[in-house]
Amino acid sequence: MPDSSSEPDEATVDAVGKLVFALETVEQARGHLYAFHHLTGTADFALGEAVEALRKAGHADWADRIETELIGLNVLPERWTFQLIEEYDDGYYQAYRDMTRDVTDDLTGGRRHLHEERIKRSRRTEGRPGHEMGRPSG
Repeated sequence: MPDSSSEPDEATVDAVGKLVFALETVEQARGHLYAFHHLTGTADFALGEAVEALRKAGHADWADRIETELIGLNVLPERWTFQLIEEYDDGYYQAYRDMTRDVTDDLTGGRRHLHEERIKRSRRTEGRPGHEMGRPSG
């Protein structure tokens, strides 16, 4: 890990920046997985409403078929969406986060966004309100 008086070299900052960007992309994918989970659950409950409406409209056979074949159907063999999320979070996602934390701790003193911090330093107007540097990333 770099000591407090030195900064990592540009190649290290760039490499760690690419790793952090990859993790941020995984974070977005995780968000989509949660959206998939919520949308699938919402659709399953909407099926319940469709079943009720079909029954009221005199289409009990279709209502029964939807109720037994679609409502509660696994999205993958033996898996509902909450199980996909738990396995993703506990496996792939956790491994990605842990590795990124370990690399940034070792190479940039835990500063995950050092690349962006350097960009901010170069693009801000010194002394102008709203352009303050703020505390270092961490």
